[in-house]
Amino acid sequence: MIQSLIAIAAVVAGWSLLAARGERWHISAPIAVVLVGIAVGFTTRNTIGETLNTHSAQFGAEIVLAVLLFIDATEVRGGLLGPSPRPALRMLFIALPLGLGLSTLLGAWLLPGLSWPVLLLIACIVVPIDFAPAPSVVRDRWIPLRVRNVLNVEGGYNDGLVSPIFIFALALSGVGEHAKTPLEALGDALPQAIKAILVGLVVGAALALATNAADERKLMSHQSKRMLLVAAPILSYAVAVAIHGNGFVAAFVCGLALNYWRRSSNFRAELELLDDIGFLLTVVMWFVFGSVAVYVLIGPHLWRTLLFSLAALTIVRILPTFVAMLGSSFSWRDRLRLGLLGPRGTTSIVFALLAYNGLSGDPADFALITMVFTVFGSVILHGGGVPLAARLHATHRAS
Repeated sequence: MIQSLIAIAAVVAGWSLLAARGERWHISAPIAVVLVGIAVGFTTRNTIGETLNTHSAQFGAEIVLAVLLFIDATEVRGGLLGPSPRPALRMLFIALPLGLGLSTLLGAWLLPGLSWPVLLLIACIVVPIDFAPAPSVVRDRWIPLRVRNVLNVEGGYNDGLVSPIFIFALALSGVGEHAKTPLEALGDALPQAIKAILVGLVVGAALALATNAADERKLMSHQSKRMLLVAAPILSYAVAVAIHGNGFVAAFVCGLALNYWRRSSNFRAELELLDDIGFLLTVVMWFVFGSVAVYVLIGPHLWRTLLFSLAALTIVRILPTFVAMLGSSFSWRDRLRLGLLGPRGTTSIVFALLAYNGLSGDPADFALITMVFTVFGSVILHGGGVPLAARLHATHRAS
């Protein structure tokens, strides 16, 4: 534990000193900390599996996911669905379900022996996009603004939409007491989701309106505004879990409600502390990812798993995107950009850790292995390859 703490703190300190140059070289803190996680993973390989499969590890991963879902829900600017709502809706409610379905079908072919709930669970791990390994994608001026806007909305909302499906699949495929049929799982998941939505709406709206009133009366300090936003995701998650609701959905909806009803000329500044906490949690998850990669990859490699992960980064992303954008005003080139610019990161890592904790045997191992291959492939593809190709293409057109 102390060894890992020293490693994480040292990497964060070193990266902080060179952050500006790291951004120019497309080296983010998560990518840097993965290398240290791999190094530490060689010394902890024999115990990492037991460490991950504990209640404390599961609880920690749940808190991380709740906070990150809340942050994602507050990221979108220019309205609830950003400045391009129709393309964003197409990506969230057409491309995302198609991607989950296509991933499940490919898994049935490439990962034989796994039940469909496990395959759906793995789809929930590898399909949602996250910009932790490639933060420059949504800021890169070589990528058209409306493409970046749609990606920003999708990245903010897709993990919140997938989390109920993840819980449903886990309820069907988990160890111990779990649902025996889809109807039974749906019967458990639906009340949890309804409770979570209500909790998220009530907590988010109440905090937003109370903050607006207190702010108008000069009752709050700059620090207290930041602290309130740190408390919001924890409060919504804890209240939902206390009444047997879905804490992830509650935190996500709370972020949406707070983002919608909060009236502030400087909301981004109020979110800075929470953003920094989210950044540190992301760094910890990527350190865990590096350690898990050693635990997974030193074992026997399965070419089918590698092929599935490559398909998840390409076919599973590109085909649903093209179908979803049929009839839209997006050019074929922009549709290809949307399909290619879909990095996988922290969300996939956290979902995989929760799946590993809830499964056993081969399904648990497959959840980790597919996550590792997919995220590593995304770091290579989206961390440098696609942005570089976008620049070269734009430069060629300009000349």
